[in-house]
Amino acid sequence: MRSTTRPVGATTRAATLLAGLAAAAVLIAGCTDSGSDGELRTITSEQVAAADTSGTTIRLITHDSFNVSDGVLEQFTAETGITVEQAASGDAGELVSKAILTAGEPEGDVLFGIDNTFLQRGLDAGLFEAYASPALADVPDELELDPEHRVTPIDYGDVCVNYWKDGLPGGTPPASMDDLAKPEYAASFVTQDPETSSPGFAFLLATIAAYGEDGWEGYWQQLADGGVTVTSGWEDAYYGQFKAGGEGDKTLVTSYASSPVAEVVFSDPKVDTPPTGVVLDSCFRQIEFAGILAGTEHPEAAAKLIDFLLSETFQADIPLNMFVSPVSTKVEVPPEYIEFTATPTRTLSLSPSEIEAKRADWTERWSQIVTR
Repeated sequence: MRSTTRPVGATTRAATLLAGLAAAAVLIAGCTDSGSDGELRTITSEQVAAADTSGTTIRLITHDSFNVSDGVLEQFTAETGITVEQAASGDAGELVSKAILTAGEPEGDVLFGIDNTFLQRGLDAGLFEAYASPALADVPDELELDPEHRVTPIDYGDVCVNYWKDGLPGGTPPASMDDLAKPEYAASFVTQDPETSSPGFAFLLATIAAYGEDGWEGYWQQLADGGVTVTSGWEDAYYGQFKAGGEGDKTLVTSYASSPVAEVVFSDPKVDTPPTGVVLDSCFRQIEFAGILAGTEHPEAAAKLIDFLLSETFQADIPLNMFVSPVSTKVEVPPEYIEFTATPTRTLSLSPSEIEAKRADWTERWSQIVTR
């Protein structure tokens, strides 16, 4: 989620994303939530265990922020005889829209990085085949959003408002979402356009979850009237406008609960405590999934990779490479990740189906309020 505090899903390519989503929407109209032959193929653990997959090469399609330590995927090869080729495909939105454009004839075998804000879109397009990994026994039920197991949760994190400790108005951080809308904080707050940015969209969803359909527009009107700044993407906000990036004068930014961890890990010169904090009332939970792409010629090998993504080897590698939390309860998380990752007082959420049904309406209404 890695230079300095660049978290998972932060990369955005607005023009490509919007064009891809428009094309994908046309295809979705003619799709169901089944595979390329009209039937949802289910891969069983017994089938996987019996399959001889040694010597197989499979392709793992990811977003640009996928990052693992050297040797991790090679360990999977050593254990299974399966070679993994990894290919990045933009941010989460681009990843899903490109996969939809090739649904049924996928460019890879496993897709990693679809999150709960795009999950329903991928399911409706029939992107995945069903597989329930035995390793799900060590994953909390609340992270498994698809009862048919077309996708498998791999990690999760929280998009939250961060603040620069030494430059806050009045020296006091906002304690709540309500505080953020006060003029003294709104004028110092930079967030991202929800139409072009993953964390920007997550913060919009946080406000909708917190204030409901009857209240979120009024909340954004307060932010707009107070002088909130909007950028196209996370990098423009964090490195261009936010004080932690060294260039801007804004002291509040939409980022991640784990951004303070990266501030310590990548600090130069080294610091013992992060210069940033987190508004714990503002956090929207993002869950990332992996799925076996419908139409793969190597379903059993792909399923073994899903199992590996839930293994202790891979799960333990996640926190200090992608700065999100592993889903497995068996994994020992690095102490610095535990110490400096903020624990929200609440995590805001909306169902994937509601997000997909109302996405266009919500972003259009947001645009009318904030960028008119």
